[in-house]
Amino acid sequence: MIPYSKQSILESDISAVSEVLSSDWITQGPKVPEFESALEEALGVKHALGCSSGTAALQLAYAAIGVGPKSVGIVPSVTFAATANAFRNLGATVYFCDVNQNDGIIDLQSLKETLEKVRESSEYDKGVISPVSLAGKTAPLEEVYNLAQKYEFHVVEDASHSPGAYYDDHSGSITKSANCRWTDAATLSFHPVKHICCGEGGAVLTNSKGIYSKAELLRSHGITRETNKNEDMPWYYEQIELGWNFRLTDIQASLGIEQLKRLNESILRRYRIAKRYDEAFRSPKFANHLHTPEITEGHALHLYVIRFKEKGLRNKAYHFLKQHDILSQVHYIPLYRHPYHSGNYTPSDFPGAEAYFDSCLSIPIHPTLTETEQETVIEVLSDFVQKT
Repeated sequence: MIPYSKQSILESDISAVSEVLSSDWITQGPKVPEFESALEEALGVKHALGCSSGTAALQLAYAAIGVGPKSVGIVPSVTFAATANAFRNLGATVYFCDVNQNDGIIDLQSLKETLEKVRESSEYDKGVISPVSLAGKTAPLEEVYNLAQKYEFHVVEDASHSPGAYYDDHSGSITKSANCRWTDAATLSFHPVKHICCGEGGAVLTNSKGIYSKAELLRSHGITRETNKNEDMPWYYEQIELGWNFRLTDIQASLGIEQLKRLNESILRRYRIAKRYDEAFRSPKFANHLHTPEITEGHALHLYVIRFKEKGLRNKAYHFLKQHDILSQVHYIPLYRHPYHSGNYTPSDFPGAEAYFDSCLSIPIHPTLTETEQETVIEVLSDFVQKT
């Protein structure tokens, strides 16, 4: 079986975890701060806060900005449910905007129209836009930030797919995913299929000391030990906010430290795999039936998403690949199609998302994918397009 995504676990990872298991600290020890410092250095951000999942990271980031029941969140319609759910878990109202049909990235014109709609029809205290750097391609963060400034919104990048990603705007300026130059905060996921695997886990990234401090407090029940009674009563603590238990363990952090060391190597390996796909799919037999992703410098290549030109081919390709023990995936079912989020939306409100969703299929790309396995994927897809 060839999975569409898989994380490599090396002996150094296992050794690091074993070391923690043999230590005095399985959780709330020194490894989490060590991992946070390594993230800050690697991603070029002032503050990193490890937590229990990517979803928890989103909820902490939104909450630290002040999102609550009178707030509004704007989310691209093509993303995993957590980007929107974290707003709803805080009681906020969620609005969806359309995406570019070629890559599933937030559409700026649709975002502007959504911001206008929110301003005209809603009364809210906080507004947050959460652009998603989908598949490893950095969202247009500067442009989103400029719109956010105009409408007095905050920005939280969902960078779960894109640590290490960047783009050059050809004016000499490079925008890096997750470094928070154009955002109030960014979030990561350390799920096993992501670039950095901790089993589970996530992180809030920010250059704001205020956002960091609030998120840190909320991560652990809203409890602080910074009181004037600590000198005489070192066991004393006070709960000053209603928070959650969203802590990352030292076991997870030790694995994350080792994985982070290989981030650039992992991206380079993914890049070589993507180039082999590109070369194979240039032939007319493929080009007549599918589009390939635009792989520019700085793409983190979390996913390699092909898009079929003929309606209905995507589903047939999925089943054909599975029959040959090749796993693929659809990223993602648009949020407005889920019963919970449907509301007053219809598919016709999101032509870009519909076009992307109807055609997209993520095929295998991960650091442990061998040339033989990749050749098998190409050959099976070749058989499929020749039979259509």
